[in-house]
Amino acid sequence: MFKCLSVLPEKKMIGTCIYTSLAKNETYALWHQFMPLVKEIPHKIGIELYSIEIYPPIKSFAEFTPHTAFKKWACVEVSTFDVLPNHCETLIVPSGLYAVFVHYGLLSKAGETIQYIFTEWLPSSDYELDLRPHLSIMGSAYAPESEHSQEELWIPIQKKSP
Repeated sequence: MFKCLSVLPEKKMIGTCIYTSLAKNETYALWHQFMPLVKEIPHKIGIELYSIEIYPPIKSFAEFTPHTAFKKWACVEVSTFDVLPNHCETLIVPSGLYAVFVHYGLLSKAGETIQYIFTEWLPSSDYELDLRPHLSIMGSAYAPESEHSQEELWIPIQKKSP
């Protein structure tokens, strides 16, 4: 599960976004809208797809409820914003420190990995959540219906305040 701590460099992203919540999860509709647009996006860096969540300013997941609204992106990294296809928007993910985890297995079991991160790893670490985007990176090993799938979860962190 836990992979490493890593400083993510600033990333330019192009994609589509929605406001959603866990109670009214519209992730499928977001990706259904985005996937046909991927081939129209020029200047892509790599083959990875990014699911990015931007949460309201909360310092602990204890404050997060299933009805908490957040902005969710389906996107790819690009080298430039020179050309913006119809129905797409831009996002800059700022550089910062992240705790990187790998979820192995079915997408339907990702909740177990997320629960571990926020109820075990984070509280017992020297870090707390930082108010930057959360990233899920889906590369060539991502296959949501496979037991062998791999997805990286990048959680923004900072040293705990004394």
